[in-house]
Amino acid sequence: MGHWASEAVSEMDHDNGQQQLEWIQVPFAEGVSRELRAGQRLLLSGVIYGARDQAHLRFVEDLDHKNRPPDPPVDLRGQVIYYVGPTPPPPGRPCGAAGPTTSGRMDKYTPRMLEYGVRGLIGKGKRSAEVIGAIKKHGAVYLAVTGGAGALIGRCIKEMKVVAYPDLGPEAVYRITVENFPVTVAIDSRGDDLYKSGPAQYRRNAPGAPGTVPGAFL
Repeated sequence: MGHWASEAVSEMDHDNGQQQLEWIQVPFAEGVSRELRAGQRLLLSGVIYGARDQAHLRFVEDLDHKNRPPDPPVDLRGQVIYYVGPTPPPPGRPCGAAGPTTSGRMDKYTPRMLEYGVRGLIGKGKRSAEVIGAIKKHGAVYLAVTGGAGALIGRCIKEMKVVAYPDLGPEAVYRITVENFPVTVAIDSRGDDLYKSGPAQYRRNAPGAPGTVPGAFL
């Protein structure tokens, strides 16, 4: 069991053939993003950052000195970004529903963000070949969460505050404290892609029985 998990369980659940959950601290300790493998099911606790396409556009422009001041207002090197636009919070909660945005909307900005130093990405859906190549090159990882489960995901958020681009409203950059936030490793640092291997395994298991699709959080 890796040093990066506070309570990692790497054995298989023999009742359903799925890997059990692993508890991981975020931001990742050095080298953790390279150790994670496609299909692993994780519970994240710690700090992540929320940002969608408008924030990515502004951030990349700041990185490349197209805006003034030229430097991004928050340091995201080594951090994990969640593609989320949270809804207004109900009384007593830091946010409302907080489901994932389709990750493809960020594809054109992601290689630059990974070059800059972001090490984890959270969203839903497939990524482009260019993004997968950048994930491999920079030793990063793409984590998937279940679309349509925003209300449940919102309960994993313990604190949320705007840290950059407040003029963008729900598209601003948020610092988010999470506890037991469920994700599945969808694309790992070797380029292994669960969106390809998962359906292939399902087809192998399908004759005569439904089989099990790896990554129950996809």
